[in-house]
This record gives sequence, C-alpha cells and structure tokens, in this order.
Amino acid sequence: MRRWIAFAAVLALALGFAASRTAAQYGGGGMGGSKGSVILSFKTMYGVNGPFLGTGNPVRGVNGDLDPWFLKSAKGTLTSNGKLSIDVKGLVLPSGTNDSTEFRALVSCLTVDGANVVESNVTTPQGFPANTKGNSKIKAQLTLPQPCLAPIVMILPGDADVWFAMTGR
Repeated sequence: MRRWIAFAAVLALALGFAASRTAAQYGGGGMGGSKGSVILSFKTMYGVNGPFLGTGNPVRGVNGDLDPWFLKSAKGTLTSNGKLSIDVKGLVLPSGTNDSTEFRALVSCLTVDGANVVESNVTTPQGFPANTKGNSKIKAQLTLPQPCLAPIVMILPGDADVWFAMTGR
C-alpha cells in the first residue's frame, strides 16, 4: 500500500511539474491577470508604400492598399489580455488628406496549433472615427490567441481588408 501512495505522490509531482512548465512556456496560460501585461508597445508605424502596395507582398496574409500612405505619428500598446490602444496622427495619402471616415486595427500573432506555428489575425469589431487629417483614437478589447507571439499591429480602413500602416520602422 505504501508503494502505491509513494507512486501516486511521485506521479502527482511529475504531472504538476509538466503543467507548470507548459504554462511557463506559453506565458502562464495567457491572461496575465485582469489588467494583462504589455506584450507590445510602439511609438511609430510604417505607412504602406513601394513593394508593399497591392497584392505583390502581403504581410501576414494582408495586402497593402493600392495607394501609398504617410504617417506623422502613431503610438500604442497591446496587452496580453487583448486591450489595444492606438493614437494615430496624420495618416494620409500623398495629397495630405485621409479619405477614410473610419480606421480599424488588426493584430497579427504567431501562435501554436499542436506542433505547428500558424498566423492568427484578429480585427477590431468596428471602425473608429478618423478625420480628414488622418487622426484617430482606437481603443478596443480583442480576444487574442494564446500564445500571441511576434505581434504586428496594422491600421486598416473601415471598409476594406488592406493595411495603411503597420508597426515597425
């Protein structure tokens, strides 16, 4: 009987270790508390242009807009629990104006599906008002895949699935 109790104790310890190791590997299971930890913070974005225009070089499965876009500034944060906040200033066409009445945001993550690494894109469920000067504030709560690795944030128009700007410089 003592052998079975000892065996059960060793097995429970081994399973507990394996579970904690898996949780640590994937960031503790995901949510990082109710507030969430910052997984991406940025102070700049890159406006679509050159080889990213159109369908020739999609990024994470998303084509660039057909027209180039220029950006004065963009800063934001993304937390592990999916809270996204972006302050966009001066996202405009070469004419100096924005012709999109709304901007949406897309978060693209690399995640795990069994033994495979896959891309997972999550878009804000609605658009956020954008003025003709290209200014907009995006605040959204998204459901991110767990884990969400190597996130990229893109700004899209309110009515099409092409990107105007993305994180990076």
